[in-house]
Amino acid sequence: MIKKIIGIVILAGLALFVVIQLIPFGVNHDNPPVVQDTPWGSPEAEAIARRSCYDCHSNETTWPWYSKVAPMSWLAQNDIREGRRALNFSTWGQGEFETGEIAGVIRQGSMPPLQYTLLHPTAKLSALEKETLIQGLPGSTGGFKENEGNEGKEGGEGGG
Repeated sequence: MIKKIIGIVILAGLALFVVIQLIPFGVNHDNPPVVQDTPWGSPEAEAIARRSCYDCHSNETTWPWYSKVAPMSWLAQNDIREGRRALNFSTWGQGEFETGEIAGVIRQGSMPPLQYTLLHPTAKLSALEKETLIQGLPGSTGGFKENEGNEGKEGGEGGG
């Protein structure tokens, strides 16, 4: 009797899994074109951002296999849509991004988020990588490629 119940539960679970694949949310895995990439202050900062931030905060998302299977596809699509809405490195200059706010989020450790780093361990940032990334943000004390008259203080903000 218990084996029969377990079999029914497994079949019902498999049927549900198949049915949710038909729900269209999250099927668009196209990346919009890059309008203007962020003018990073250093190649190191750009490399760190590409490794740890660009999947959710750019139009250069690498869509892993699990992002095509519900319900993970729903979560990935939502996270990427929200990440691009908050900050998109591929549309730099088309919105107002506060470098100080970005730096604060990086320093406090909320970005990259835990649910992302669990699946992408190479995205975790060391303290040095955090500071390199922050210093490489446009308008930061680390410099701006085009400098735009931004004369930053030497040595940063005094701790982190």
